[in-house]
Amino acid sequence: QLESHYAPRASLRLNADAPKPGETYLGFGGHAHGPHTLSARADLIEAAANLFSKLHEIDAGASAIAVAPIPETGLGEAINDRLRRAAAPRG
Repeated sequence: QLESHYAPRASLRLNADAPKPGETYLGFGGHAHGPHTLSARADLIEAAANLFSKLHEIDAGASAIAVAPIPETGLGEAINDRLRRAAAPRG
């Protein structure tokens, strides 16, 4: 399997409780800081459905993306796998 899957141009920081200066935040559940969220209700099905469209949307105008923690249970495991691949070094 490839280390990198979809890779946004923007750098990607995972398991972020809040954005750092210069980052656009992609929230989930109780971690919502701004207009972008995978699921405000912490619904993993909704988050999975929104993942790539939200990453593309943010990537169009951001140089750095911070992603809220996603639970490592059930569908969350697959979401985190995709996020880790998106954050993997390219080369």
